[in-house]
Amino acid sequence: MNPHRDKIQFVLNDKVFTVDFNSDPELKPTTTVLNYLRSLPLHKGVKEGCAEGDCGACTVVIAENHEGKLIYKTIDSCLVFLPIIHGKQLITVENLADSGVLHPVQQEMVNHNGSQCGYCTPGVVMSMFGLYKNHHNPEREVIEDSLTGNLCRCTGYQSIINAAEHACSQVDTDKFTIHETKIVSLLNEISSATSPIEIISASQKYFKPFTLPDALLFRRNYPDATIIGGATDSALRQTKKHEFLPEILDISGIKELDYFLEDETVYKIGSGINLEKLKSLIAERLPAFYKMLQVFGSLQIRNLATLGGNIASASPIGDMLPLLFAYKAKIKLQYVNYERLVSIEEFIKGYHLTDIHVDELITEIEIPKPDSAVLTHSYKVSKRKDLDISTVSGGFSLQIVNGVVNEIILAFGGMASQTKRATRTEEFLLGKVWTRQVVEEAMEILANEFVPLSDARSIAEYRTLVARNLLLKFFSETSTSRQ
Repeated sequence: MNPHRDKIQFVLNDKVFTVDFNSDPELKPTTTVLNYLRSLPLHKGVKEGCAEGDCGACTVVIAENHEGKLIYKTIDSCLVFLPIIHGKQLITVENLADSGVLHPVQQEMVNHNGSQCGYCTPGVVMSMFGLYKNHHNPEREVIEDSLTGNLCRCTGYQSIINAAEHACSQVDTDKFTIHETKIVSLLNEISSATSPIEIISASQKYFKPFTLPDALLFRRNYPDATIIGGATDSALRQTKKHEFLPEILDISGIKELDYFLEDETVYKIGSGINLEKLKSLIAERLPAFYKMLQVFGSLQIRNLATLGGNIASASPIGDMLPLLFAYKAKIKLQYVNYERLVSIEEFIKGYHLTDIHVDELITEIEIPKPDSAVLTHSYKVSKRKDLDISTVSGGFSLQIVNGVVNEIILAFGGMASQTKRATRTEEFLLGKVWTRQVVEEAMEILANEFVPLSDARSIAEYRTLVARNLLLKFFSETSTSRQ
């Protein structure tokens, strides 16, 4: 392992900031970007509303160097530990104006009366800035998606949408474009060293490797460390549950885990790819997956959350797991000197319980390319369409041969303590003609296959009704597609 470093660096206000956790007792590696910015004298625009990534008042933008070009991403700063932004540019609402002249997104908010009480406005403006840097003349759907993670109880959103539409119709000639070469150079200087960052205090240890071999060594040496990629789930343990995380292994900086590849038979997805990047790559390849990602969290969340992290959490209401069951996905687990491939069904063992060994990391997800005759659909039922946790989710696949069901997978989230297939219902349907009458008989079996819980999101009876109706919906949609 290379000699380690104990400081982090990032660009803020067009300058390199260095954070030395050993010299500042007020800062910890798990200090969030939100709280760090609030501690600075001139960065109070960022606000805490919910501390769980739901309201967007803390939205900031990070810029990452990708082959000499800056890629801009909106994120919820309440969910981001400081070391995660090492090697990136951090942009806040205070950075947008140029010599007293408002940035186009700020000016259009003024022009269209997009702000009233003002509490949410900095976060809204930063989401608009991210949109401005990534889209020219975006469609309404793209604008709405970029603002899904921002709550505003005053304006009704239409004035904000109008402001975004007009701002993004302008040619991007802002100061960030003009100074891009300078920022890229600064980021290259920071990222030139690939030795791990190790921040060790009397009570906390934070490890940030930049290569997979280093990450595997840390995993072997610190098996109890909390592993984070985007930290959108793990950060909540601190911000909402007030847990103290004594050891953390941050694998967010490992480029070897950020990829999407395909060959003739399989899609290979790096466990570190963020869900927004994945979403942009699979619309045609894996449409059911794309459909689910359209209602996964918000843009700020998807820019951070990783597929590997979503799988590792093994949440019984996780959006991705039922669909990965339907896709017959396999999980690659890697140790220092070996690797193994496990089916997703074998990997999920129970409530937040997986088949990962204490010295392994999830490095890849393999999805066999579906046969053209296989129909795969995804479903999510929640109280809100966007930025909400599933009440019931489903990943279904179906193959009809000579008019009868040759293969079927009905995987559900929210119906048990873990993602599960409705195996008795599947067995009933195999070999039968795919008709409404047969499916309605299968719905009765399905109604007695699970014993779901009643909780804050739903009562058990409702979940059972939803599961039945999703099967009927799947029949309706697949019958139409086969005509």
